[in-house]
Amino acid sequence: MDKCFFTFLGAVCAAMPVDAASERPNILVIMCDDMGYGDLGCYGQPYIDTPCIDSLARQGMRFTQAYAGSPVSAPSRASFMTGQHSGHCEVRGNKEYWRDVPEVQYGVNREYSIVGQHPYDPGHVILPEIMKDNGYNIGMFGKWAGGYEGSVSTPDKRGVDEFFGYICQYQAHLYYPNFLNRFSRSAGDTSVVRVLMEDNIRYPMFGPDYRKRTQYSADIIHRHAMEWIGSQSSDKPFFGVLTYTLPHAELVQPEDSLLSKYEKRFFVDKTWGGQEGARYNATEHTHAQFAAMINRLDSYVGDVMGKLDEMGLADNTIVIFTSDNGPHEEGGADPEFFGRDGKLRGLKRQCHEGGIRVPFIVRWPGVVAPGSESDHQCAFYDVMPTLCEIIGVKDYKSRYGRRDGKPEYFDGLSFVPELSGNAQPRHDFLYWEFDETDQMALRMGDMKLIVKGGVPYLYDLSSDIHEDHDIASQHPDLVRRMVDILLREHTQSPYFNVTLPAE
Repeated sequence: MDKCFFTFLGAVCAAMPVDAASERPNILVIMCDDMGYGDLGCYGQPYIDTPCIDSLARQGMRFTQAYAGSPVSAPSRASFMTGQHSGHCEVRGNKEYWRDVPEVQYGVNREYSIVGQHPYDPGHVILPEIMKDNGYNIGMFGKWAGGYEGSVSTPDKRGVDEFFGYICQYQAHLYYPNFLNRFSRSAGDTSVVRVLMEDNIRYPMFGPDYRKRTQYSADIIHRHAMEWIGSQSSDKPFFGVLTYTLPHAELVQPEDSLLSKYEKRFFVDKTWGGQEGARYNATEHTHAQFAAMINRLDSYVGDVMGKLDEMGLADNTIVIFTSDNGPHEEGGADPEFFGRDGKLRGLKRQCHEGGIRVPFIVRWPGVVAPGSESDHQCAFYDVMPTLCEIIGVKDYKSRYGRRDGKPEYFDGLSFVPELSGNAQPRHDFLYWEFDETDQMALRMGDMKLIVKGGVPYLYDLSSDIHEDHDIASQHPDLVRRMVDILLREHTQSPYFNVTLPAE
């Protein structure tokens, strides 16, 4: 049987009211890394095969105006975890923490001294903690990016029962790493530990011998995720976050049938020479590598859905699929070839549409109408209130608000009505900021304000989706109103700073 074929309760029926769904559904969020809005077949990609994710879209709702929390990884994931936009969230960039370690700690290979990113605010609740508090088993597999090793915010301290992957997203740029991280409450772990990749460390991190490494992190992480899903039962609901690193950073994977398929398809291809300072190794057939990495991710989704079906859990499991931000150009990746920036302007690290608009699919048997499409404008910080409503925690703001007297911010809006075919309240605006490229953005209806280095630019997305025509000078009153919202929503951070527009 085709691995991308899985059952769907009510596939030929209209969506049922939310009350008809199980009160305590399982929830799986699959968040890939640096996949652009147009990188999937169901979003118009002509070159890459994504049958399993396309099947997911046919069986659920495909959002066309969904946004990441930020144009880069750590703050985007923080927005998802905290229900906050990047003007309020503690984590607003990929700030990294380092420590000195011996260069030969792991045999012949230099162990990089970076240990992780800026931690989530321990005084603000995150999604795994809410789900855990409401009786869910919590598993997370892939990239954490919410605190460095030993910090106040690692999976073991933030509600997660089982974790396997990368604590540090900088380490996650490589697919044949020296180590991965694990926390397993069921195995008696008391904190996050490192799991040494014994076969990898015999070979250097950079140069021709790097390809002699055998332990491919994406496959290993996926195997752990599948084992965890396979250990679940109908007795207790589970919340899983599968933060796969594909197709991020270096273009590399095992020499298998997926890769050879695209090597034959893209017979005229590119070669990238490598960049030692960035730790990216030379790669042949960059187009084939990138396409096969997305195809590999698609096969993971097929495995997950097949496992749920096999266990009889598919009909009571909500599955959300998305990407953390727009496409990248790192390690030889070629956005122009795949047409990813043809419709939308901008890439990763930019607040233009191409950097923040992402694929977003929700499959919820018995509630979401199969094959439906939504143009509802939502962002990652809407996931927290949505899941809280689904599990019956509608008072999450008062129940989980901070108790230390500091200002509290929850910026999300539940999109459960949209999922169930009912009238959906709309955001007054959506907000982003990113200090590394000194950009801010605000979407209000179809109007999009981008501030670069303190200078505002205005675009009408209804007629200018590529954001080519700045109309700020034609609408000074609207610009002033949107700037006032930016200034109101932005809170000062000692770690992340942007140039604010003039008051």
